[in-house]
Amino acid sequence: MTVLLTTLNSKYIHTNLAIRYLRSYVKDLSKVSIKEFTINQNIDHIMAEIYKDKPHLVGFSTYIWNIEETLQICQGLKLVSPGTKILLGGPEVSYDPVEIMEEHPYIDYIIYGEGEQTFRELLINQPLDSINGLVYRSNDKIYKNKDRELIEDLSIIPFPYEDDYKGDFKNKIIYYESSRGCPFNCEFCLSSTIKGLRFLPIERVKEEIDYLISLGVSQIKFVDRTFNAKKDFSMEIMKHIISRDPKNVNFHFEVTAHLIDDKQLEFLENVKEGLFQFEIGVQSTNMNTIEAIGRTTDFQMLKKVSKKIKSYSNIHQHLDLIVGLPYEDYSSFETSFNDIYSIRPEKIQIGFLKLLKGSGLRILKDKYGYKFLDRATYEILENNYISYGEIVKLKGIEEIVEKFYNEEYFKNILEYCIKNYYLSPFRFFEELAQYFDENGLHDISHSRSKLYSILLEFLTSMSIYDIDTIKNLLRYDYIINNTDRKIPVDLRSDNSIEQNTIHKLLKEKYILEKLPKEHRELPTKQMIKMVTISYFDIDVLDLINSGYNKKAKKGERYILFYHKEGTIIRSTAHDVTMKYKEMIN
Repeated sequence: MTVLLTTLNSKYIHTNLAIRYLRSYVKDLSKVSIKEFTINQNIDHIMAEIYKDKPHLVGFSTYIWNIEETLQICQGLKLVSPGTKILLGGPEVSYDPVEIMEEHPYIDYIIYGEGEQTFRELLINQPLDSINGLVYRSNDKIYKNKDRELIEDLSIIPFPYEDDYKGDFKNKIIYYESSRGCPFNCEFCLSSTIKGLRFLPIERVKEEIDYLISLGVSQIKFVDRTFNAKKDFSMEIMKHIISRDPKNVNFHFEVTAHLIDDKQLEFLENVKEGLFQFEIGVQSTNMNTIEAIGRTTDFQMLKKVSKKIKSYSNIHQHLDLIVGLPYEDYSSFETSFNDIYSIRPEKIQIGFLKLLKGSGLRILKDKYGYKFLDRATYEILENNYISYGEIVKLKGIEEIVEKFYNEEYFKNILEYCIKNYYLSPFRFFEELAQYFDENGLHDISHSRSKLYSILLEFLTSMSIYDIDTIKNLLRYDYIINNTDRKIPVDLRSDNSIEQNTIHKLLKEKYILEKLPKEHRELPTKQMIKMVTISYFDIDVLDLINSGYNKKAKKGERYILFYHKEGTIIRSTAHDVTMKYKEMIN
C-alpha cells in the first residue's frame, strides 16, 4: 500500500513534527512518504503534487491555520481519485470528528487524540471496529471507536527525523519535544484536556539534540508545553546543549518564569548570547482574569526572574499577552501591557483569543458573552468586557508594537519619548497606531528605513517634542541597527564626514583601540567597510547613559559605529569627537 503523509505549514521554514512521528512509528511495516507544503501555495498545485504519487492512503495533519485549505484539497482529490483513502488527524479534528465526517463525505478516517498507535493499527489492517482513537466510514455510516489511552512510555516512539534527508533542514526551524503534557490547566488551551506529564529518557534526548545540531538548522524549537516543569530534567538538557557549544543555532523553550529559582538564574547568567530563547506566557496580570482561566502564576516572581534574565543580555525573552480573556477590559489590558513592558522583554507578543474546540472557555462562551465566527480560526469578536471596536483598536496597536518595539531597531527613541512625554508605554503605542490609522499607513508595506521617517513625521506632528533631540536619537538608532549607511534624508546631518577623513582616523591608535582585537590588523580599506562615523549636535551617548533625561547636552559629537553582522545586526558606538577635531585642526 502506498501511503503519503502531508500537511500545510504556515511558513516554508517550518517542519511538521506530527507526520514524522507517524512515519517513524510504522517504519518497520511500510515505507511512508512525506510531502510538506505551505498555506501560501496554490491549492491546485498542492492537489496535483499529491495526485502524482498515486497514494492508496493520504493523511493530513490539521490545525486551525490550515483546515479550510486542507478540506478543499481533500474534496478535489476524492473527485479525481475516488479510490484514494483520506485520513485526517491533529488538534483541529480531534474534538468533533463525527460531525466533521458528516459534513465532509469525502473523508474516510479521522484519528483523534494521540495518533501513533492508532495509525499503526490502521496500516496493519486490524479490524476497523477494534482500533481505539479512530473514526471511520462504512456502508454510508460513521462509527466512532472508544478513546485511545495515552502512550505512557514515550521511549517506544522512534526518533522522528531519522529517515529525513539532512539537506532538507538547512536554515529551517526544527520542532522537537522532550515531554508531552502540561502541569497547568489553562481554560483557553487544549493542553488542559490531557492530564499528566510524560518524559523521554534524558540520554535519548541528548543524543537526538546532537543529531539535530548536525543538520545545520537555524532553530530547534521545543514544543514542550512547559519546558521547565521538571527542574532537573530541563537543567540537564540545557547543560548538555551548552557543552556542545553549537554554532549558528538557537534553542527556543516555553518556560514558566516563576518556577526558575536562584540557582537556575545563576546558571543562566553564563549562557552564550543567542543560544537560548524563552517564551513566557503571561497572558494577563489581572488576578480576576488569571483565576477565571485557571492559570497558576505569580506575576511578581515572574517579573523579578524575567528582569534578572534581561540584565544578563544573553537570552531573548518573548512575553505573551492574550486579548479577550474574561474580566480583561480595554483598561485592564493596558495595565497588563504596561506591567510586562516594565520588564523590557525582547518581544511583546499580543495574541487574540481563539475559542478552540474543546477548550474550557469555549464551553463557557455564554457565561462571558463571547461572540465569534464558528469556523477556523475561531477568533473572538467581542465579549462582555471588551467591544469589537476596542479589539480592532488593539489589533492596530499590536501591529505597531511588532514594527517598532519587537525588533529593537527603535530602542533609544522609544525609551526617550515614553519616559519624557507619555503617562505609560501603552499610550505611546496607542497614539502611534491612531496616527497610522488616520494616515492610511496600516495597509501599506513599509521598509525599515521608511519606518524611521514615519516615526519622525508622527513625532513632529505632535508639537510637543524637542525635535532636535528626536532627530539625533533617530539617527543614532538607525546607524547602530543598520549597516547600509543610507540614512533617510530627513535624518541626515549637514555635517557629513568625508571618507578620506575616516580613512585617516582608522590609522590612529586611539581609534584602533575602540575596535575588536581581531580586526585591528585588517587593512584600512577593509576596515572602513565596517565603520560609520556620524555627526551629532547633542551628546547622544550621555543622554542614553543617563537614562534619557529630557534635557540633552548640546555640543558637537562625532561617534564611531563599528558594525558586526549576526542573526540581528547591532553595532558598538564610541565618541571620537576629540580625535576628530584634532585631525581637522
